[in-house]
Formats: sequence, C-alpha cells, structure tokens
Amino acid sequence: MSTVVNNPPNSDSGGNGMGFLLGVILLVVAVFLLFTYGLPILQRSGGNANPQLNVPGQVDVNIQKSK
Repeated sequence: MSTVVNNPPNSDSGGNGMGFLLGVILLVVAVFLLFTYGLPILQRSGGNANPQLNVPGQVDVNIQKSK
C-alpha cells in the first residue's frame, strides 16, 4: 500500500497589489466626484440662510465718567 501526500497549493495570489492600487484609484475618483458635484449641491440646498447684519454708520466709543 502506498502513501499519498497531498501538497497544499501555493498561496501566491499573483495579484501583485493590483487590488490595493485599484481601491486607491477608486477612492480618489469618489472624493473628486464628491468635491465636484456634492459640495455645490449641498451649498445650494441651504437656500438663502446667510445672516442679516445691521451695522450702524457711526459708533461712538468715547466713554465719559459721570461726576
């Protein structure tokens, strides 16, 4: 009777980091699209929410002590 030895397959993925590179490229593209299209849409959706400030023409800053 002979003994059969099953060698495990090589664990070499052979990708050479291509998955990581593609992931980084996709992440950069997603961030670019967010800044290009997402931020202007978010800024416009707020409406006219700018605060209205009423500043007088002159301000008297002289302080006089009362006697």
